[in-house]
Amino acid sequence: MKGMFRKQMVAIVTVLTLFCSMFFTYSSAFAENNSALNVEAGAALLVEANSGKILYQKNADESLAIASMTKMMTEYLVHEAIAKGKIKWDQKTKVSEYAHIISQDRSLSNVPLENGGMYTVKELYEAMAIYSANGATIALAELIGGSEANFAKMMNDKAKELGLQGYKFVNATGLINKDLKGKHPEGTSPDDENKMSAKDCALLAQHLLQDYPKVLDTAKITKKTFQKDGKYPIDMSNWNWMLKGLVKGYEGVDGLKTGHTDQAGYCFTGTAERNGMRLISVVIKTNSETARFDETKKLFDYGFTNFQTKTVYPKASQVKGHETVHVNKAKDTEVPVQTKKEIVLPMPKGSQDIYKTDFKAVNKENEAPIKKGTTLGYMTVSAKDPNDVGFLTGKSMQVDLVTKQEVEKANWFVLSMRSIGSFFSGLWNGTVDTVKGWF
Repeated sequence: MKGMFRKQMVAIVTVLTLFCSMFFTYSSAFAENNSALNVEAGAALLVEANSGKILYQKNADESLAIASMTKMMTEYLVHEAIAKGKIKWDQKTKVSEYAHIISQDRSLSNVPLENGGMYTVKELYEAMAIYSANGATIALAELIGGSEANFAKMMNDKAKELGLQGYKFVNATGLINKDLKGKHPEGTSPDDENKMSAKDCALLAQHLLQDYPKVLDTAKITKKTFQKDGKYPIDMSNWNWMLKGLVKGYEGVDGLKTGHTDQAGYCFTGTAERNGMRLISVVIKTNSETARFDETKKLFDYGFTNFQTKTVYPKASQVKGHETVHVNKAKDTEVPVQTKKEIVLPMPKGSQDIYKTDFKAVNKENEAPIKKGTTLGYMTVSAKDPNDVGFLTGKSMQVDLVTKQEVEKANWFVLSMRSIGSFFSGLWNGTVDTVKGWF
């Protein structure tokens, strides 16, 4: 009997051990703080670009100096100004004395600009995006904002609009203000420097890639000559050494922005795509020019080795149990809704059912008429694991549920009949309640 009991206990312990092992594998599926990666940086982050799902993080919320990674926000505002028709790529702008003076300092990253010289927006943008040229960046900021001080305000306003949390923009370039030759923007001090958290850098990069995907057309250029046929042509080499053909080339890398100051260390916000999955990485305060790429490689290797993406809901899908939303005064009061966009999520390879969904109504009364494509509710997606750190936007991501077609208002006769019906229904219910009270 004792031998049989001992064998039963061994079997039970074995089963429990296997169960715990399975649970541990599930609960740590995303390994957001996987110390085995040993990313040597002041802060680091890896996310899947489409959903913003965090795959790894280290000190991701601390606001830190970010040097020329600042220029991602300048790039965003340039693309936005182009999209809104405020400026054009072939438009020429005159270089101010300030932009000229900064551009002459070759100890900083620069292409020399003539004082009063005329350059196209595209020329200045390419100098900024490829070579991180600071004088060219200031010239663009002055064109769009009127002054760098006004442009810095635009940067902070846009950061708030995009949902960034730990940011501070004092200039357009990411230089320390004391490097601006005493001409730092009004209202800032010589010691001021731009700051963002790693999470903010990734969120800004995500918006830049999703809102203006053509940003990669320039970001992936490895070499180009500034004003090739001009008086002072300058050869520009991309500081992103992970681009194909460069010294730290990595398959799939096509952006995005490097940075360096003494305070920020060597930084890099990178992006790479393989097999339909795009990742965004951030490293801040690494120890050398090559280290920022070596640490980024660790992140990309981890992401591409352990994860794959899966389309959970195609665009225009209906959510089970929430196929319709009630709309007052509509011809048909139960209105069909569908997902506004497809939902693609990263999955640990070999795992499937790791997410859960929920429904959230809009915070207002819906009343017809309503246009096609109007948001009437939201589907939220979150990890089943309660310890999961979630997405760039929080513990869950939110997807709009929109009307499939225009929602017509019912005519006066139908509305009148509904009112009469509601009146008698209320009257009947009140009578029933009264009668119940007698007994």
